[in-house]
Amino acid sequence: MLLFVLRDLDGGCNKLDNEKLDVNTTIAILERIKDIIEANKDYLTELDSAIGDADHGINMNRGFSKALEKVLNNQYADIGSVFKDVAMSLMSAVGGAAGPLYGTFFMRASMKLAGHKEADLELLAQAFREGLNGVIALGKAQPGDKTMVDALIPAIGALETAAKEGSSLKDGLAKALAMAEKGMKDTIPLVAKKGRASYLGERSAGHQDPGATSSCLILKAFYEALGN
Repeated sequence: MLLFVLRDLDGGCNKLDNEKLDVNTTIAILERIKDIIEANKDYLTELDSAIGDADHGINMNRGFSKALEKVLNNQYADIGSVFKDVAMSLMSAVGGAAGPLYGTFFMRASMKLAGHKEADLELLAQAFREGLNGVIALGKAQPGDKTMVDALIPAIGALETAAKEGSSLKDGLAKALAMAEKGMKDTIPLVAKKGRASYLGERSAGHQDPGATSSCLILKAFYEALGN
């Protein structure tokens, strides 16, 4: 059985002590996503080799590298525009199902964030909910199907609850990350019902879903970039 290990980077990251996302913070988060995905690309590919096409880590690394390159070469007036460029980059650079799914997540989130120079926990939770709704509509996956939504659904639910309770942005993301990690690990015994892994039937059980893992890594980057 493959075990989940987050590969941390030497020296950590530059932490930002912000209670709201602005353009600079959003770009810093993207930098952290790129670094974490790059550090874990072999691990993601290892997971995908068991139940998929053995290219998830390579594809995700290429996609976020392209996204960061595009964002660093542009100037932005609002955070929604940053998310939109990330979405476009992922759709064009990430192969397989991951490109459209993650691209849709960031694109739908960007629509909620359009025109906003800052986003607090409540707005971020709303944007993530829109992103999740887009992923579900596109991929038709439900909880328990052994996909990325098994990590995203509990994580975003925790984010929304934290916002209602008046939690800080960092505390809300910490709660979301904890639930994402649980959802990710809970995919191990499941039989896949969607995607390439579904072709394996019962043989897909016993393996952690790579999409749920990359979703968890992205949420980890959001949390770490804001400071822990």
